[in-house]
Amino acid sequence: MPSGFCAQVAADGIGEARHAVVAANGDLYVALLRGRNSPGGVVALRDTKGDGKFDAKEHFGDLSSTGVALRNGYLYVATVNSVIRYKMAAGQLKPAGEAEVVVADLPGQAEHGDKGIAFDGKGWLYVNVGAPSNACQPQNRRRHVAGQDPCALLETHGGIWKFDENKLGQKQQDGVRWATGMRQMPAITWHDGKLYIVMNNRDQLDTLWPEHFTAKDNAERPAEPMYRVDRQDENFGWPYCFFDYQEQKILLNPEYGGDGVKVGRCSEMALPITSFPAHWAPVDVMFYSGSQFPSRFKGGAFIAFHGSWNRAPMPQDGYNVTFQPFQGENPSGKFEIFANGFAGKDPLMNPNDAAARADGVAQAPDGSIYITDSQHGKIWRAMYGK
Repeated sequence: MPSGFCAQVAADGIGEARHAVVAANGDLYVALLRGRNSPGGVVALRDTKGDGKFDAKEHFGDLSSTGVALRNGYLYVATVNSVIRYKMAAGQLKPAGEAEVVVADLPGQAEHGDKGIAFDGKGWLYVNVGAPSNACQPQNRRRHVAGQDPCALLETHGGIWKFDENKLGQKQQDGVRWATGMRQMPAITWHDGKLYIVMNNRDQLDTLWPEHFTAKDNAERPAEPMYRVDRQDENFGWPYCFFDYQEQKILLNPEYGGDGVKVGRCSEMALPITSFPAHWAPVDVMFYSGSQFPSRFKGGAFIAFHGSWNRAPMPQDGYNVTFQPFQGENPSGKFEIFANGFAGKDPLMNPNDAAARADGVAQAPDGSIYITDSQHGKIWRAMYGK
């Protein structure tokens, strides 16, 4: 971490922790993936002794969850196929009643089914619907298979949908597609009047199209782009295009005739506002509004990068929390690694060997931030000057 910062383990072994949100009284609510070593649902944590460690724990729900937010007396939770909410009572750690279904029957699958949520403060809820595909091929991840053109998946996947946050029983067709042309993007947030997204880009350029791309190309070229949605139905280019981190320009995907140089139809697509190295795998994004950290962090974005799997034979990369400075609605300068060392090994070749994988960032009332881990269920609290 940067000079002057320290981190404390506030909880451990809670399950595969994803996004988190902090209540005004300091209680922490963490969404959990459901898996062999994780129960799903939400874990609620409270520090009753004031020592910075969560000693009271309540668990509720059992669905695989990622997005979580507190809004107007409700705890909203995004599962693979729905957005639900629980009525919260003041001072109570655990909701007393059953979940209400805000949006049901969302597309969700094993590949890219996880969902994040964001609120604009005007009564609208935004949900990502990832695409179960690398580049919209009818046979996914097979060598030399062209992409479907047009990509029918985009009708119900690969974008952000907008819903009424107060209306129960909605389905996808009751919402509005707010943005399209994105592969998978649970890292979404509302900031300064706009929706911001950090996307997981494509994989396997070299193994699927070895005549055009080397292993080094695959490891370094398809950037993880950050987008700002400036208008409804903006198109960011997936599956037809990918943003090249090395060239810093948008290029045509090989599934649609690209060769690592051609731009083609991609000249018509919206561009990212900044980008990050290939395969870092962003899972969460949060703009900092606190005052505990030095002033240069105010208004900037913290991004939790889960870490790569698709860089072999080169070492895996990512496994960090990155800070992107902003001036107003635009990035202002190069990103910096805020918290590193989660991988535990250097070089790390197998992602399953990572000591930890950062999946969520949440700001506490005092301006410190919590970082969640999906590998072993740790929660760190990052502080300045203490």
